[in-house]
Amino acid sequence: MEALSLHRIQLSIFATFVFLSLVWSSSYANSVHNTFLDCLVNHSESSHPITSAIFTPNNTSFSSVLQAYIRNLCFNTSTTRKPFLIVTPFHVSQVQGVVRCAKKHNLLIKIRSGGHDYEGLSYVASQPFFILDMFHLRSIKVDIDTETAWVHAGATLGEVYYKIGEKSKIHGFPAGVCPTVGVGGHISGGGYGNMMRKYGLSVDNVVDAQIVDVEGRLLDRKSMGEDLFWAITGGGGSSFGVVLAYKIKLVRVPETVSVFRVRRTLEQNATDIVYNWQHVAPTIDNNLFLRLTLNVVNSTQNGTKTIRATFVALFLGDSNSLVSLLNEKFPQLGLKQSDCIETSWLRSVLFWTNINITTPVEILLDRQPRSPVNYLKRKSDYVQKAISKECFEGIWKKMIELENVAFQFNPYGGKMAEIPSTATPFPHRAGNLWKVQYQTNWNEAGKEVTDHFINLTRILHKYMTPFVSKNPRGAFFNYRDIDLGINHNGENNYVEGKVYGVEYFKDNFERLVQIKTKIDPHNFFRNEQSIPVLPNPMEK
Repeated sequence: MEALSLHRIQLSIFATFVFLSLVWSSSYANSVHNTFLDCLVNHSESSHPITSAIFTPNNTSFSSVLQAYIRNLCFNTSTTRKPFLIVTPFHVSQVQGVVRCAKKHNLLIKIRSGGHDYEGLSYVASQPFFILDMFHLRSIKVDIDTETAWVHAGATLGEVYYKIGEKSKIHGFPAGVCPTVGVGGHISGGGYGNMMRKYGLSVDNVVDAQIVDVEGRLLDRKSMGEDLFWAITGGGGSSFGVVLAYKIKLVRVPETVSVFRVRRTLEQNATDIVYNWQHVAPTIDNNLFLRLTLNVVNSTQNGTKTIRATFVALFLGDSNSLVSLLNEKFPQLGLKQSDCIETSWLRSVLFWTNINITTPVEILLDRQPRSPVNYLKRKSDYVQKAISKECFEGIWKKMIELENVAFQFNPYGGKMAEIPSTATPFPHRAGNLWKVQYQTNWNEAGKEVTDHFINLTRILHKYMTPFVSKNPRGAFFNYRDIDLGINHNGENNYVEGKVYGVEYFKDNFERLVQIKTKIDPHNFFRNEQSIPVLPNPMEK
């Protein structure tokens, strides 16, 4: 009995200790956060007070601000860790103040612009953090005389395209096809679009930038230097600072472009058509971008499952030229004039995002996606050797077995093969036939459901191993995938960082590490897949 009583007393003392520790920890955290708030207010210019840009969990708008730019419901659950603060700056001085105060108090900052972030790394963390949300900083200044535009990081691609279209019918910009993607993450990570075979990536058409560095200084290309400018044009901005804006080079587009969407199932000879697509799409006229998506559908013939191949095209020219080109180079598709739509480049953006092409183009200014936000998982690969018909048939069998996983194939070649792999941090250039995106969406909440669908994606990704790039197996940085490895809490671990870094950046990873170590040696700007610093900051 005495031993039992002593044990109870020990448990009671331990429980009291744990309780007091939690109270102290919580009290300490609140104290730090309050001191941080005081710092933000004190660093705020009188002409640009920051108080209206600060949202705490006690603010009635906190949840709506947090959720407004979440595009993957996996990271919008009751158990998802929430930030202790959201700051939505509307002036550069406020960004500078946030960086200086966060550094002073050693607080983890997550930078969000758009939220199309497959793994939520711009708004989720396993340790206390706050979000710097850039959506107020979205001005766009187009100069047709110089064929350039200054675009702030919080703008969406739809807003950029609309502003260009206001000034010119013969200019565009080679970036993504989804209008609600944020500029900051898209460009800094090497985002691409359906003009990449003609003009390369978004970063291949950037001529200047503005960034707030770890010291809170506002730098442009000249003052930041060519190394840092190189790093933030494809290596991701959030590892190096807060990117405020990019100066982009506009590209010429014809007044009339052509688009089409053609579907074929296995019963309609899809295997033969897909086999030929891989030989045509990366080598055909650079004015044509011909995306292929593959998914499982019910057969109209017997009700069993089949594969549907969807070919979606943008051609920088008229439909007569397009039909003539494909009848010569890709007759297996059987393209007809009636399949094609002639339109302006700006309206082709609507077509590619499944918006009726007659809809007023002002819809591009809508910052919320047209389709419902889903739970999702994405992965990526690069194909460098043609796949045989027999192997495609094996892929179809595996897809039908899994049922819920789809493919998107984006052809390379053209300009992508002409730009050196070291020109920007984005290394996947010559030698790649196409990029693969694995797509799985679902609508039901719950850990078991989520684990099931994520596992389906991993199974198909594993099945594709013999058909994709090797040593390293490449991956696209803007299709962030934590399956490739994480740097725990974004801490300074070069070994962990190299695991995913080499897949995203190949040989360019080491140069990114050198630049990161030089400009942010204490790894202030970090996330679970950021560029790490060298183990010894003095090491060169």
